[in-house]
Amino acid sequence: MTLFRLDASISPATSASRELGDLVEAEWLAAHPGDTVVRRDLAADPVPAHIWPLAVSTQFLRLEDLDPAQREAADLARTLADELLNADALLLDVPLYNFGVSQHVKTWFDVVYTTPELGPQGSGLAGKPAVLNTVLGGNYGPGTPREGWDHSTGWLRRVMEDVWKLDLTVIQRSFTLVGVNPALDSFADMAADLKVEAEAAAIEAGQRLAERISEPSAV
Repeated sequence: MTLFRLDASISPATSASRELGDLVEAEWLAAHPGDTVVRRDLAADPVPAHIWPLAVSTQFLRLEDLDPAQREAADLARTLADELLNADALLLDVPLYNFGVSQHVKTWFDVVYTTPELGPQGSGLAGKPAVLNTVLGGNYGPGTPREGWDHSTGWLRRVMEDVWKLDLTVIQRSFTLVGVNPALDSFADMAADLKVEAEAAAIEAGQRLAERISEPSAV
């Protein structure tokens, strides 16, 4: 069986989203030792932004009419889509950047969305189990000064649950910049509690993902 893992943090050595992903992956491999983990690191190997318009243009042309740049775009879109379609389960680690979704993730999604199976006309991922780990440097929850400023998590839920129809579990950890930004020092205890809660949730999600995919009718 195959687990697809996507990472988007631009700071891999200190990435809170990757830490949560490591916990989920560890539970998967504990239950499925020797299984394949297909990795896509959008920070180390970003999808070039110019690929998207080229990939869009290929939707209206015959294969034999594509120029070399369009063919390259179509091939990359196919590769990215097949990584998702061929996996038994998905693990996506996506931090909030500047109040919105990472540009790397948005470009990746836009290119994948040009393929027939994962575009507007249907989802080849319907019902596939997935875990989304998303982390926020601050706290954007109800009652906070910046309530509503998280424009990433809602978008991610929309495209993964409603567009791709994944069976999605979301793990969110806030206040990851506590200890980095002195302005947040007063929230140290709360941040520590949120870290523990998110890590426990990631472990549980990893266990459920592994158990779910072990069932013959999982996907």
